[in-house]
Amino acid sequence: MSIAYLSIGSNIGDRLQHLVGAVQALHSHDGVEVLAVSSVYETKPVGYTDQADFLNVTVCVETVVSAHELLVACQKVEQELGRVRTIRWGPRTVDLDILLYSNDNIETESLVVPHPRLCERAFVLIPLLEIAPTITHPVTGKLFSEEAAVRDSGVVLWKKVNGVKDFLQLKE
Repeated sequence: MSIAYLSIGSNIGDRLQHLVGAVQALHSHDGVEVLAVSSVYETKPVGYTDQADFLNVTVCVETVVSAHELLVACQKVEQELGRVRTIRWGPRTVDLDILLYSNDNIETESLVVPHPRLCERAFVLIPLLEIAPTITHPVTGKLFSEEAAVRDSGVVLWKKVNGVKDFLQLKE
């Protein structure tokens, strides 16, 4: 069994339902169990900024599938929820990123773990630290709570969540 952390974001349509749908799809995938879901946070877009604000969560999953198989599952969830890739960092119904997979350091053409911009993005770090407050970077050993991005005031608690069951029942 491996533990992985994923970031999920949405800024098109019913943002919350896209997040809930993504977590439901992950949870129902063979070999993947969602153990924890952060509260929902709202953030301004990064990179391409001419778009709506995002809702973001981080989830912790326990899995028997490899990191590459988990990536395929995440991409399938994105497709099922209507993700269309037209503009890099552009608007999307849902985006799933593998942040961490056990303590693995993976660098392939299709997958880089830890996520290469993980330490720069408060919208990822703040929800991650909510569900794993003492987690460290598997390569550097540094606590994620010590990253400068954590102090970013642009991440706003949108809806407090008390566990996976509570999250799966949310409505916007």
